[in-house]
Amino acid sequence: MSKLYLVPTPIGNLKDMTFRAIEVLNDVDLILAEDTRTSGKLLKHFDIATQMQSHHMHNEHKTVDGLIEKLKSGLSIAVISDAGTPAISDPGFLLTRACVENNIEVECLPGATAFVPALVNSGLPNDKFVFEGFLPVKKGRQTRLALLAEETRTMIFYESPHKLVKTLGHFAEYFGNDRQVSVSRELTKLYEETIRGTTKEVLEYYTNKPPKGEIVIIVGGKK
Repeated sequence: MSKLYLVPTPIGNLKDMTFRAIEVLNDVDLILAEDTRTSGKLLKHFDIATQMQSHHMHNEHKTVDGLIEKLKSGLSIAVISDAGTPAISDPGFLLTRACVENNIEVECLPGATAFVPALVNSGLPNDKFVFEGFLPVKKGRQTRLALLAEETRTMIFYESPHKLVKTLGHFAEYFGNDRQVSVSRELTKLYEETIRGTTKEVLEYYTNKPPKGEIVIIVGGKK
């Protein structure tokens, strides 16, 4: 029976792979992978031999129609990203939307995603929060920051290590030096680290100690 599965994969620790994820990836007809080389290592580790096809931000607009036809023909397809849950700052949304529009069943498995442990681990309020993902690199960045300066809910951002200091500097500028921040990096990995403090304190820390690895920034809302 045709169905699209969105399957989370570990964000660093292979032990976080679920039994159900392995079962689905074994059972489907095709796996769509953000990077077939990266996912190939994961599939090999769990002895999964299902056929893979590349599906990433540079080709997903062009491949959606063909994938919908495959699903309509009766195939079952799973989407995985390099790490975490598909469609969360990763490919998956366009195909999911197309499936919904074409009355094709979609199922998302629960599993790994970077922002949830970072949020819970931050010590900042998590009863209400807003996920911002990656900020605009250039166009619209200042406008977005000015708007978020008034946000009262806890905010969640993704950032690359080489842009972290610049982004923390912008947070200090737009949100103030005393706004509470928590930066988590290398989550679930050997050198996992969470640094908490004011924007000024955390900025000083990473200015003196350039970070490595995937990064999640949690920012307290305006009081």
